[in-house]
Amino acid sequence: MLVAWLRTNLISGLDQTAWQRAQAVAEIVNSGNLPAALPSAGDRDITAQVIDSKGTVRSSSPNLEGNQRAFTFAPAPATSDEPHARSVHHLPHGENGTWRAVAIRAGTPNTPMTVYAAVLTEDVDNSLAGLTRGLAIGVPLAVTVLTSVAWLLTGRALHPVEVLRAQTAEITVSDLSRRLDVPPSADALGRLATTLNDLLARLEASTHKQRQFIADASHELRSPLSSLHTQLEVAARHPESTDWRSLGPVLVEDSERLSRLVDDLVRLARLDARPQFRTRPVDLDEIVFAEVRRARQRTHLTIDQHAVSAARADGDVDALTRVVRNLLDNALRYATQRIDVSLGVCDGTAQLVVSDDGPGIPGPDRQRVFDRFTRLDDARGRDTGGSGLGLSIVRDIITVHRGTVHVEDNATGARFVVRLPITQH
Repeated sequence: MLVAWLRTNLISGLDQTAWQRAQAVAEIVNSGNLPAALPSAGDRDITAQVIDSKGTVRSSSPNLEGNQRAFTFAPAPATSDEPHARSVHHLPHGENGTWRAVAIRAGTPNTPMTVYAAVLTEDVDNSLAGLTRGLAIGVPLAVTVLTSVAWLLTGRALHPVEVLRAQTAEITVSDLSRRLDVPPSADALGRLATTLNDLLARLEASTHKQRQFIADASHELRSPLSSLHTQLEVAARHPESTDWRSLGPVLVEDSERLSRLVDDLVRLARLDARPQFRTRPVDLDEIVFAEVRRARQRTHLTIDQHAVSAARADGDVDALTRVVRNLLDNALRYATQRIDVSLGVCDGTAQLVVSDDGPGIPGPDRQRVFDRFTRLDDARGRDTGGSGLGLSIVRDIITVHRGTVHVEDNATGARFVVRLPITQH
């Protein structure tokens, strides 16, 4: 493309030179003083001839002097301001090269003449041939050199990336404690290594949490299953001495405990999977009243709900019902005589409070109590049938609903406070 573009421009320049020479000769013809030999243009590669209407050579440039007519093509229209050049070969002058020739009309109507002028293209052809040879050698060589340099530089630049890839490939699930080597340069590669190390740290923490959860779940499931298995095995081996009337309620109680534990594990697994709750405006007071009625059927304790007022929040009815139920179940498990439930709106949030008059929760344990399978020592740590998952489920559900849950100081017992954003409409 470069050679073709240069040839077009150079040939156009030759055509313009021939056109200017023809116009200069035409002025001589029009002046009526046409000599037998045209004045030299100072360049042996420019020729000119003046031909009359009969085809006789009336005048010619010195390099064509004494030769017959060299051009036979028709001149350009008189109204044309652009050279209409064509290539001509085998002129008597030169080494039979290629010429760019033009023709224009001159003279008077009575003595019309045609002026021909031509310029040799040998210099242009030689220059373009040399350029073509240079490009044919230089371009592949330059491309080869540049490609080699780019290959080496790219390989050198990507070497740290390959190191990171190899180190990442060596990290397995069984050994997530390993970290990548961060390059000393504070560039994008260093930031990538830092980000990958942060990702590995989060994966390690998540994997450890899952393994701990599986271990705790296995431990919790083993106790009721072992109890059921032992009692059934004894009853099967000694059916004549088994009191099924007294054994039946015990087996039912163990199976109910196992059922509650499995249900809590399934619910936690769903919460870990980040479920999409069916969010809609929910009347929290209706949920509280319904759950209080349910709790009263299972206990002789006093449950005071006089401080419950209207409050509406956006959320999932089943999930928020589980929150209220778990808090009441926790209070029933540890209260001695009384449980107080209150609900109201404060500073744009719905606030639910469930408090009991039990042993309470020490300050250092008020965050840990929301961890999975957590049972506190002393009075609150006695075996009351809980799995240690209820409060963890409460925290996870409230977190998904963009709320908070925590334990506050209370005169006696524990005081759980839940805050949820209220429905704006």
